[in-house]
Amino acid sequence: MARLKDLYKSKIVPELTKEFGYKNPMAVPRMEKIVVSMGVGKAVQDKKFLDAAKKDLMMITGQMPVVCKAKKSVSSFKVRQGMENGLKVTLRGVRMYEFMDRLINLAIPRVRDFRGLNPNSFDGRGNYSMGLAEQSVFPEINPAQMEFQQGMNITFITTAKTDTEARQMLLLFGMPFKGLAATKSEK
Repeated sequence: MARLKDLYKSKIVPELTKEFGYKNPMAVPRMEKIVVSMGVGKAVQDKKFLDAAKKDLMMITGQMPVVCKAKKSVSSFKVRQGMENGLKVTLRGVRMYEFMDRLINLAIPRVRDFRGLNPNSFDGRGNYSMGLAEQSVFPEINPAQMEFQQGMNITFITTAKTDTEARQMLLLFGMPFKGLAATKSEK
């Protein structure tokens, strides 16, 4: 079993139940999925950028990414409708927990000048989004063989009804939010 899944069942569920007063264990918020996406604008000029980004994203997540196409034509960006310009991966289950564990414990501490994640990047429904400037913070990527730097967006989709519940759950998982610690929060 994934380490964070075991942590969720043994420590996070009782802590959240005690803090927010859930009557039913199924009402406790949980991680539903993690979506990792890359916008590869350089793919407009050359397809090799999309292939390199696909290879890196596959190594990072352990899953084959889906190629996203442009929905609209934008002449200022030289993008036509239907052009391949992005990648995304949806992680669920064990792969989701393994990715989250590597992100929290290996990748985020390797970010230069890191001062904590923005605790206000919740969407109002309990989902959290963050961005990374480059993929080389993951240990699977060899910086010497990397052709170009590419940022990525990571979205944590939870079953939490409010941002407070989701923030507390992610804090208990070990997310390093700026100025916050895993303590009791105001209801």
